[in-house]
Amino acid sequence: MYFPTLVLLGLLTGALIGATGVGAGALMTPMLLWGLRLPLPLAIGTDLCFAAITKLGGAVTHWRRGHVDRAIVARMLLGSLPACLGTLLAMHTLGWARAGGGVLGTALGVALLLTAAMIAGRGRWSRFALRAGRRVPARARDALTVVLGALLGVLVTLTSVGAGAIGSTLIVLLYPRLRARRLVGTDIAHALPLSLVASAGHVWLGHVDWLLLAALLLGSLPGIWLGARASDWLPERVTRALLATLLLGIGLRML
Repeated sequence: MYFPTLVLLGLLTGALIGATGVGAGALMTPMLLWGLRLPLPLAIGTDLCFAAITKLGGAVTHWRRGHVDRAIVARMLLGSLPACLGTLLAMHTLGWARAGGGVLGTALGVALLLTAAMIAGRGRWSRFALRAGRRVPARARDALTVVLGALLGVLVTLTSVGAGAIGSTLIVLLYPRLRARRLVGTDIAHALPLSLVASAGHVWLGHVDWLLLAALLLGSLPGIWLGARASDWLPERVTRALLATLLLGIGLRML
């Protein structure tokens, strides 16, 4: 595919990410799979590099503005980074990426279905979190945060999906009183090092198309800005419903 076409694809995907707030993995990986016919491991590895680079600016901004709960990030990384490294080792030794993408395809389908559920029921999840969060003892909450990090570490490394919609929703369930801007900042601050380690592992496994990555970044960075501007006049309820339906369909197809 010609370089300008790849840039346009990046622009379209970036606009969708900016308009919906959904992470790069849930939208970019299916686009690479069916739009460009990339093998699944290559699509996941390239998308993880894309996600790490695009999250860098956001993470630095939130950190400087004090929107990051460092204690939560530290506990999550305590679970996610070892889980990420263990998953990469399993992919290499068990040959998951060479086995026709069976394990990766199933994991991606599950991740997309979970993302669709989180998007569709965002308000209900928040109300449930406020009721359930009061009943979780502080010591148990700390341990569950590490477990949450481990789950995200496995999911993101296998699929490139999960650090955004799934991660932020699960943080809300454990920390329902966390303010919205600190929720977003904490989620991105955790997702950045996880994405960096996972993408480095996929580079080691040979799962990155560098020319494609450059073209996608060239188009997506202005696309994200355009999508964010468009989100001011797009009805959130309609956008959320359409996106959840799209991800539901893609997830079921992957399974």
